[in-house]
Amino acid sequence: MKITHHLEEAKSTLFSFELLPPLKGENIQKIHSTVENLLEFNPAFVDVTYHREEFVYHEVTSGLLQKRTVRKRPGTVGICAAISHKYNLDTVPHIICGGFTKEETENALIDLDFVGVDNVLLLRGDAIRSEGRFKAEADGHAYALDLLNQVAAMNKGRYLDPDLKNTNATDFCIGVAGYPEKHFEAPNLESDLRWLKRKVEDGAEYIITQMFFDNDAYFDFVSKCREQGINIPIIPGLKPLSTKGQLSSLPQNFHVNMPDELVRMVENAQSKEDVKEAGVLWCIQQAKALKAAGVPCLHFYTMGKAEPTARIAREVF
Repeated sequence: MKITHHLEEAKSTLFSFELLPPLKGENIQKIHSTVENLLEFNPAFVDVTYHREEFVYHEVTSGLLQKRTVRKRPGTVGICAAISHKYNLDTVPHIICGGFTKEETENALIDLDFVGVDNVLLLRGDAIRSEGRFKAEADGHAYALDLLNQVAAMNKGRYLDPDLKNTNATDFCIGVAGYPEKHFEAPNLESDLRWLKRKVEDGAEYIITQMFFDNDAYFDFVSKCREQGINIPIIPGLKPLSTKGQLSSLPQNFHVNMPDELVRMVENAQSKEDVKEAGVLWCIQQAKALKAAGVPCLHFYTMGKAEPTARIAREVF
């Protein structure tokens, strides 16, 4: 079932969450455990992130450096198929630009269509740590908008090879990311909104936001989107803060602002457990206010840990 259909049929705020694929060498039991701990809240859908390959360099006997590709997590397509078939849940794979050629993207989409996954969340993806800035593949997409246009073309039966005959049109429901406090590489929020509007014009059907810790940032973002004519559903993404270090790392990496009250709560915490408790309590407060305002869905970034999200959901749903 498409995400847009879930949202259209909902009589109250829905619950959804995001999963990280397990690390290489781990099995699917960790995924099963996370999903099963959150099933009681009747998730409308489950996002599954994609983590691109990275590169490491090893010195060889000649003294030169040898480049080696490392894949730290298993593929998203297989995980989505496993979850949807075991739990009868709608899954949303992340499809990213980084690390993919256009042909590899097409092949992944064909696989998803074949196993019955009909939702995708399209993202540019992050830079590889060793490279510092995002670099597209030689025959890949540099921007999420270009990726979206490829998916939209397949939804119309247009594949990369123009000579293909009798092609089947896919029917993916397309989601994209929104940044209430702007993408960290955007010059300003207005510029960010112009590109978001282009994505909507080109086929995006819903938006999931980056995490935020001040609900006013979300409400202001929705208001600005509506002023720009962006009228598709905007789902708030939430993450409970869990360590003191995140007070600096999250603003640095995601361009999010930390409210003074939350900062004081975390700074005054006497232990790691106190910090986690402060993060959960703050997220409960956020979620209750958002639900009271009638947001279409509350989407939680679990980071592979179900317990904090389950605690929040029990207080809210």
